[in-house]
Amino acid sequence: MQPMNSDLDPPLLRYASPVSSDDEVYYDDDYTGDDYNDGDDGIDVDDGTDDSNVLINSVSCTSKKSYVILKEDDLFQRQEEDITRVIAVLPMIPRDTACLLLLRYNWIVNSVHEAWFEDEDKVRRFVGLPDVDPAIKFPQSGKEFVDCGICFESIRKRNTATCGCDHQFCKTCWTAYVCTAIDDGPGCLTLKCPEPSCDAAVGPDMVKAFAPANKKKRYARFLLMSYVESNEKIKWCTGPGCDYAVEFNDDSETGNYDVSCLCKHTFCWKCMEDAHRPLGCETVAKWVLKNSTEAENTNWILAYTKPCPKCKRSIEKNHGCMHMTCRPPCGFEFCWLCLGPYVGHDGRACNRYTKSQEGGLIPESERQRELAKKAIERYTHYYERWAANEKSRKQALSDMHRIDEIHIKTLSLNFCQPESQLHFIIDAWLQIVECRRVLKWTYAYGYYIPKEEEAKKSFFEYVQGEAESGLERLHLCAEKELQSYITKEGDEKEKPSEEQFSNFRVKLVDLTIVTRSYFENLVRALQSGLSEVGRSGSGSDQGAAGGSKGRTRGSTGADGSKRMKITMRVGESSSGDYDL
Repeated sequence: MQPMNSDLDPPLLRYASPVSSDDEVYYDDDYTGDDYNDGDDGIDVDDGTDDSNVLINSVSCTSKKSYVILKEDDLFQRQEEDITRVIAVLPMIPRDTACLLLLRYNWIVNSVHEAWFEDEDKVRRFVGLPDVDPAIKFPQSGKEFVDCGICFESIRKRNTATCGCDHQFCKTCWTAYVCTAIDDGPGCLTLKCPEPSCDAAVGPDMVKAFAPANKKKRYARFLLMSYVESNEKIKWCTGPGCDYAVEFNDDSETGNYDVSCLCKHTFCWKCMEDAHRPLGCETVAKWVLKNSTEAENTNWILAYTKPCPKCKRSIEKNHGCMHMTCRPPCGFEFCWLCLGPYVGHDGRACNRYTKSQEGGLIPESERQRELAKKAIERYTHYYERWAANEKSRKQALSDMHRIDEIHIKTLSLNFCQPESQLHFIIDAWLQIVECRRVLKWTYAYGYYIPKEEEAKKSFFEYVQGEAESGLERLHLCAEKELQSYITKEGDEKEKPSEEQFSNFRVKLVDLTIVTRSYFENLVRALQSGLSEVGRSGSGSDQGAAGGSKGRTRGSTGADGSKRMKITMRVGESSSGDYDL
């Protein structure tokens, strides 16, 4: 069993140790590695902390994980352990039979033992095992030749085989039979005797005896798939081409099902979709369905077209004048503004203010059109940002791979440092990738905040904005500033000094820590359902994003507007004011 490599865990989950002090830090484009206070962000960083050790210490603090990554060898080992456990209680059966029993009882060792001791004969019939030793039930006849039941050729008996019954088949036919079954798929795991009336099972030993090497490998893979898919706590990684499996131990306290595989693919163990913390699986399913359905097309038609007054076909205005002509066979001509017949329309009928307008009466069709426009605008706002962050996440993942494969070696040569000392750059990019993913799903979260809960919406937008600003600073540093240190051979005049690179290291590590803290706050707030913010806009003693130390204090400004003070610390929260 191979435990998860902490270097590849999602950064948001890897670092559990909060960093807090009373010194604020903010970075701008002229930052040289020294901390200074701009008095706005309210971000606290401990100046006494050795930044080069923060990442290592933080990783070691989160050794307890709710899942384990299993490689192929780990799964084979677990299979063998289960087979050994069956044989330990039932020593009279061979390994091949134990494997067949586990296959039929979904690899649950206790189920095999219970069923066997309850009714052995019933289990034998169910699995397809001979009820007595085949040598006793089917004694040798003494014949040197027997007829193969498939090709009907007379074959020497030593060149035939049986699967525990009295049906003899030549080895050539057995090979063809086994290979065809393996090619057909996982059904080969429940292969029976070629004789249609016989239920004798063909076990793994017989398959291995007659299948060539490539077929044996395929059969073993099917056995492995059966083991994983029969286990409620183990699932395959959903990453393209990944052969790792994930064993998940339910952590009911956090409700977090996000998994990061060794292949660096992240997914939700519960719904098997891409990782979507802090959103729940049901909300994600709703959002994905909304993005893929025709509902938004219907809204667009309702918002930006009008029905022909005669045939009711939807018409989009694509020219400047108000004179509209419906398509054949209708051909009706009408005014776009008032929808009245254009015959006799002198262009002045639409400029008259009617009593119905004065009384605030709006036609139902116009009201529905305005509602549809607002719905589209709102959906577009969240969808565009959701899609933009997903695109940015994919680009960041690509950039990270390029830096890891190419630029780390260049930096190692330029500044005479081992590659292991440059992993802080990959840590920063892992953080960026994870934060882009989280930020993407926060926009789906924001879309489903009820309109009447203004306080929650305002608080959500505040913590989201703080996290997004921190991420942009980190992304800018890791993407743009890093380039100045990646100089090609021969560019000695432009090569930065080792001291400048050391300052860059401190800045990037600090930004990684601060950004991680912002997003931990954001995730905690959203996973709690923004429960600390009431509908009235007043906060409780504890901030939704800050745990026990975050605070929200409500006040009323001179203009009567509601104002909320959000106090947070790095590792817990950030501070700031905003109007409700």
